[in-house]
Amino acid sequence: MMFRDRGIEIKTREQILSMRKAGLVVGRTLELLRGAVRAGITTGELDAIAEDNIRSSGATPSFKGYHGFTGSICASVNDEIVHGIPGDRVLADGDLISIDCGAIVDGWHGDAAITVPVGEVDAELLELARICEESMWRGFAAARLGGRLSDISAAVEAHVRANSSYGIVEDFVGHGIGSAMHQPPNVPNFGRPGRGPKLVEGMALAVEPMLTLGKQDNHTLEDDWTVVTDDGRYAAHTEHTFTLTPTGPWVLTALDGGESQLADLGIKFGALAD
Repeated sequence: MMFRDRGIEIKTREQILSMRKAGLVVGRTLELLRGAVRAGITTGELDAIAEDNIRSSGATPSFKGYHGFTGSICASVNDEIVHGIPGDRVLADGDLISIDCGAIVDGWHGDAAITVPVGEVDAELLELARICEESMWRGFAAARLGGRLSDISAAVEAHVRANSSYGIVEDFVGHGIGSAMHQPPNVPNFGRPGRGPKLVEGMALAVEPMLTLGKQDNHTLEDDWTVVTDDGRYAAHTEHTFTLTPTGPWVLTALDGGESQLADLGIKFGALAD
Protein backbone atom coordinates (compact mmCIF):
# COMPACT_ATOMS: atom_id res chain seq x y z
CA MET A 1 0.00 0.00 0.00
CA MET A 2 1.02 3.63 -0.17
CA PHE A 3 -0.01 6.71 1.70
CA ARG A 4 0.47 10.42 1.33
CA ASP A 5 2.12 12.84 3.72
CA ARG A 6 1.17 16.47 2.93
CA GLY A 7 0.34 15.37 -0.62
CA ILE A 8 3.64 13.49 -1.04
CA GLU A 9 3.24 9.91 -2.19
CA ILE A 10 5.07 7.45 0.09
CA LYS A 11 5.81 4.15 -1.62
CA THR A 12 6.21 0.65 -0.23
CA ARG A 13 9.36 -1.35 -0.88
CA GLU A 14 7.57 -3.31 -3.60
CA GLN A 15 6.44 -0.13 -5.31
CA ILE A 16 9.97 1.28 -5.22
CA LEU A 17 11.16 -1.97 -6.83
CA SER A 18 8.61 -1.43 -9.61
CA MET A 19 9.98 2.07 -10.07
CA ARG A 20 13.44 0.55 -10.40
CA LYS A 21 12.17 -1.54 -13.32
CA ALA A 22 10.91 1.61 -15.03
CA GLY A 23 14.14 3.38 -14.15
CA LEU A 24 16.24 0.72 -15.79
CA VAL A 25 14.20 1.03 -18.98
CA VAL A 26 14.85 4.77 -18.94
CA GLY A 27 18.55 4.36 -18.18
CA ARG A 28 19.10 1.82 -20.92
CA THR A 29 17.14 3.91 -23.42
CA LEU A 30 19.25 6.98 -22.67
CA GLU A 31 22.47 5.01 -23.08
CA LEU A 32 21.18 3.75 -26.42
CA LEU A 33 20.43 7.33 -27.46
CA ARG A 34 23.80 8.57 -26.24
CA GLY A 35 25.41 6.14 -28.66
CA ALA A 36 23.05 7.14 -31.48
CA VAL A 37 23.70 10.89 -31.28
CA ARG A 38 25.74 12.03 -34.28
CA ALA A 39 25.82 14.75 -36.88
CA GLY A 40 23.17 14.09 -39.53
CA ILE A 41 20.61 12.31 -37.36
CA THR A 42 17.30 14.03 -36.69
CA THR A 43 15.71 14.45 -33.30
CA GLY A 44 12.72 12.55 -34.70
CA GLU A 45 14.93 9.58 -35.49
CA LEU A 46 16.23 9.62 -31.93
CA ASP A 47 12.63 9.68 -30.73
CA ALA A 48 11.78 6.61 -32.83
CA ILE A 49 14.75 4.73 -31.37
CA ALA A 50 13.59 5.64 -27.87
CA GLU A 51 9.97 4.64 -28.38
CA ASP A 52 10.93 1.31 -29.95
CA ASN A 53 13.28 0.48 -27.07
CA ILE A 54 10.80 1.52 -24.38
CA ARG A 55 7.95 -0.51 -25.86
CA SER A 56 10.11 -3.54 -26.66
CA SER A 57 11.16 -3.50 -22.99
CA GLY A 58 7.53 -3.96 -21.94
CA ALA A 59 7.13 -0.34 -20.88
CA THR A 60 5.13 2.66 -22.06
CA PRO A 61 6.61 6.10 -22.85
CA SER A 62 5.65 8.55 -20.11
CA PHE A 63 5.84 11.60 -22.35
CA LYS A 64 3.90 10.56 -25.45
CA GLY A 65 0.44 12.09 -25.26
CA TYR A 66 1.21 13.88 -21.98
CA HIS A 67 -0.92 17.05 -22.26
CA GLY A 68 -0.70 16.54 -26.02
CA PHE A 69 3.08 16.15 -26.26
CA THR A 70 3.89 14.23 -29.46
CA GLY A 71 7.26 12.64 -28.62
CA SER A 72 8.55 9.84 -26.44
CA ILE A 73 11.53 12.02 -25.53
CA CYS A 74 12.18 15.72 -25.16
CA ALA A 75 15.05 16.71 -27.45
CA SER A 76 16.36 20.18 -26.60
CA VAL A 77 19.22 21.50 -28.74
CA ASN A 78 21.65 24.32 -27.98
CA ASP A 79 19.66 27.30 -26.60
CA GLU A 80 16.64 25.07 -25.93
CA ILE A 81 16.55 24.43 -22.19
CA VAL A 82 13.82 21.80 -21.94
CA HIS A 83 10.70 20.32 -23.60
CA GLY A 84 12.03 20.39 -27.15
CA ILE A 85 9.68 18.49 -29.48
CA PRO A 86 11.47 15.84 -31.57
CA GLY A 87 11.01 16.20 -35.30
CA ASP A 88 12.89 17.12 -38.48
CA ARG A 89 15.76 19.03 -36.87
CA VAL A 90 19.09 17.64 -38.05
CA LEU A 91 21.92 17.58 -35.52
CA ALA A 92 25.24 19.12 -36.58
CA ASP A 93 28.79 18.99 -35.26
CA GLY A 94 29.14 21.39 -32.36
CA ASP A 95 25.55 21.03 -31.15
CA LEU A 96 24.66 20.19 -27.57
CA ILE A 97 21.49 18.13 -27.10
CA SER A 98 19.64 17.42 -23.89
CA ILE A 99 17.50 14.28 -24.04
CA ASP A 100 14.79 13.75 -21.42
CA CYS A 101 13.11 10.33 -21.23
CA GLY A 102 10.38 8.72 -19.15
CA ALA A 103 8.89 5.23 -19.01
CA ILE A 104 6.07 3.49 -17.15
CA VAL A 105 6.19 -0.12 -15.90
CA ASP A 106 3.16 -1.56 -14.09
CA GLY A 107 1.87 1.97 -13.47
CA TRP A 108 5.14 3.30 -12.01
CA HIS A 109 7.32 5.97 -13.60
CA GLY A 110 11.02 6.59 -14.16
CA ASP A 111 12.38 9.90 -15.48
CA ALA A 112 15.92 10.97 -16.40
CA ALA A 113 17.83 13.25 -18.75
CA ILE A 114 21.32 13.53 -20.23
CA THR A 115 23.16 16.22 -22.15
CA VAL A 116 25.24 14.90 -25.07
CA PRO A 117 27.76 16.68 -27.32
CA VAL A 118 27.43 16.20 -31.08
CA GLY A 119 30.84 15.58 -32.63
CA GLU A 120 33.50 18.15 -31.77
CA VAL A 121 32.03 20.59 -29.26
CA ASP A 122 33.51 23.75 -27.73
CA ALA A 123 35.23 23.14 -24.42
CA GLU A 124 32.97 25.62 -22.65
CA LEU A 125 29.95 23.51 -23.58
CA LEU A 126 31.54 20.33 -22.27
CA GLU A 127 32.26 22.17 -19.04
CA LEU A 128 28.65 23.37 -18.83
CA ALA A 129 27.39 19.80 -19.20
CA ARG A 130 29.94 18.52 -16.69
CA ILE A 131 29.03 21.00 -13.96
CA CYS A 132 25.33 20.37 -14.59
CA GLU A 133 25.72 16.63 -14.04
CA GLU A 134 28.06 17.02 -11.08
CA SER A 135 25.63 19.37 -9.33
CA MET A 136 22.89 16.75 -9.58
CA TRP A 137 25.11 14.15 -7.91
CA ARG A 138 26.01 16.64 -5.17
CA GLY A 139 22.27 16.92 -4.55
CA PHE A 140 21.93 13.17 -4.09
CA ALA A 141 24.96 13.10 -1.81
CA ALA A 142 23.37 15.73 0.45
CA ALA A 143 20.16 13.72 0.92
CA ARG A 144 19.70 11.93 4.25
CA LEU A 145 16.72 10.29 5.90
CA GLY A 146 15.46 12.84 8.38
CA GLY A 147 17.00 15.70 6.43
CA ARG A 148 15.04 18.30 4.51
CA LEU A 149 14.20 18.64 0.85
CA SER A 150 16.08 21.91 0.47
CA ASP A 151 19.31 20.18 1.52
CA ILE A 152 19.29 18.76 -2.02
CA SER A 153 18.52 22.13 -3.58
CA ALA A 154 21.23 23.92 -1.61
CA ALA A 155 23.85 21.34 -2.56
CA VAL A 156 23.02 21.68 -6.26
CA GLU A 157 23.28 25.47 -6.10
CA ALA A 158 26.45 25.45 -4.01
CA HIS A 159 28.30 23.30 -6.52
CA VAL A 160 27.23 25.47 -9.45
CA ARG A 161 28.12 28.72 -7.68
CA ALA A 162 31.50 27.42 -6.51
CA ASN A 163 32.54 26.32 -9.99
CA SER A 164 30.94 28.71 -12.48
CA SER A 165 28.91 31.80 -13.22
CA TYR A 166 26.22 29.80 -15.02
CA GLY A 167 22.56 30.69 -14.81
CA ILE A 168 20.47 28.29 -12.73
CA VAL A 169 17.02 27.99 -14.29
CA GLU A 170 14.40 28.68 -11.61
CA ASP A 171 11.19 28.35 -13.64
CA PHE A 172 11.58 24.59 -14.12
CA VAL A 173 12.48 22.30 -11.24
CA GLY A 174 12.64 18.68 -10.15
CA HIS A 175 9.63 16.92 -8.69
CA GLY A 176 8.17 14.00 -6.85
CA ILE A 177 7.49 10.94 -8.98
CA GLY A 178 5.78 7.57 -8.62
CA SER A 179 2.33 6.56 -9.78
CA ALA A 180 2.36 9.80 -11.82
CA MET A 181 5.27 11.44 -13.58
CA HIS A 182 4.93 14.80 -11.83
CA GLN A 183 3.90 14.89 -8.18
CA PRO A 184 4.55 17.00 -5.10
CA PRO A 185 6.98 18.15 -3.89
CA ASN A 186 8.83 20.47 -6.23
CA VAL A 187 12.62 20.14 -6.01
CA PRO A 188 14.27 23.48 -6.88
CA ASN A 189 17.91 23.68 -7.88
CA PHE A 190 18.59 26.57 -5.52
CA GLY A 191 17.82 27.48 -1.94
CA ARG A 192 18.94 27.32 1.67
CA PRO A 193 19.34 23.98 3.49
CA GLY A 194 17.11 22.76 6.31
CA ARG A 195 13.78 23.69 4.77
CA GLY A 196 10.82 21.93 3.21
CA PRO A 197 9.41 18.45 3.75
CA LYS A 198 11.38 15.90 5.72
CA LEU A 199 13.12 13.24 3.64
CA VAL A 200 11.63 9.89 4.59
CA GLU A 201 11.82 6.33 3.35
CA GLY A 202 9.44 5.69 0.45
CA MET A 203 9.78 9.14 -1.14
CA ALA A 204 10.97 9.22 -4.75
CA LEU A 205 12.26 12.41 -6.32
CA ALA A 206 13.49 13.50 -9.73
CA VAL A 207 16.38 15.93 -9.36
CA GLU A 208 17.08 17.87 -12.57
CA PRO A 209 19.36 20.89 -12.70
CA MET A 210 19.15 23.07 -15.81
CA LEU A 211 22.02 25.47 -16.36
CA THR A 212 22.70 28.17 -18.95
CA LEU A 213 25.93 29.72 -20.20
CA GLY A 214 24.39 33.13 -19.80
CA LYS A 215 21.37 34.38 -17.87
CA GLN A 216 18.67 31.97 -16.78
CA ASP A 217 15.88 34.12 -18.28
CA ASN A 218 13.79 32.13 -20.74
CA HIS A 219 10.58 31.96 -22.71
CA THR A 220 8.40 29.34 -24.38
CA LEU A 221 8.16 29.19 -28.17
CA GLU A 222 4.90 29.30 -30.13
CA ASP A 223 4.70 25.48 -30.06
CA ASP A 224 3.73 25.92 -26.36
CA TRP A 225 6.43 23.46 -25.30
CA THR A 226 10.00 24.37 -26.22
CA VAL A 227 11.68 26.58 -23.62
CA VAL A 228 14.66 28.63 -24.87
CA THR A 229 17.08 31.09 -23.30
CA ASP A 230 16.26 34.75 -23.86
CA ASP A 231 19.88 35.56 -24.73
CA GLY A 232 20.31 32.66 -27.17
CA ARG A 233 23.14 31.09 -25.18
CA TYR A 234 23.32 27.33 -24.74
CA ALA A 235 21.85 25.25 -21.92
CA ALA A 236 22.38 21.85 -20.30
CA HIS A 237 19.95 19.58 -18.44
CA THR A 238 20.65 16.47 -16.37
CA GLU A 239 18.17 14.37 -14.37
CA HIS A 240 17.83 11.14 -12.41
CA THR A 241 15.07 9.63 -10.28
CA PHE A 242 16.19 8.54 -6.81
CA THR A 243 14.96 7.30 -3.45
CA LEU A 244 16.46 7.03 0.03
CA THR A 245 16.84 3.75 1.91
CA PRO A 246 18.26 3.18 5.42
CA THR A 247 21.72 2.73 3.89
CA GLY A 248 21.73 5.69 1.51
CA PRO A 249 20.53 7.07 -1.85
CA TRP A 250 19.49 4.65 -4.59
CA VAL A 251 19.40 6.23 -8.05
CA LEU A 252 16.62 4.33 -9.78
CA THR A 253 17.40 5.47 -13.33
CA ALA A 254 21.17 4.89 -13.12
CA LEU A 255 22.17 1.49 -14.44
CA ASP A 256 24.41 0.82 -11.43
CA GLY A 257 22.01 2.48 -9.02
CA GLY A 258 24.43 5.37 -8.67
CA GLU A 259 27.02 3.28 -6.85
CA SER A 260 30.11 4.50 -8.73
CA GLN A 261 29.25 8.21 -8.72
CA LEU A 262 28.22 8.18 -5.07
CA ALA A 263 31.35 6.25 -4.10
CA ASP A 264 33.46 8.99 -5.72
CA LEU A 265 31.75 11.42 -3.32
CA GLY A 266 32.28 9.17 -0.32
CA ILE A 267 28.59 8.21 -0.11
CA LYS A 268 27.35 4.64 0.31
CA PHE A 269 24.42 3.89 -1.96
CA GLY A 270 21.33 2.11 -0.68
CA ALA A 271 20.10 -0.39 -3.24
CA LEU A 272 17.15 -2.59 -2.26
CA ALA A 273 17.84 -4.95 -5.15
CA ASP A 274 20.31 -5.50 -8.03
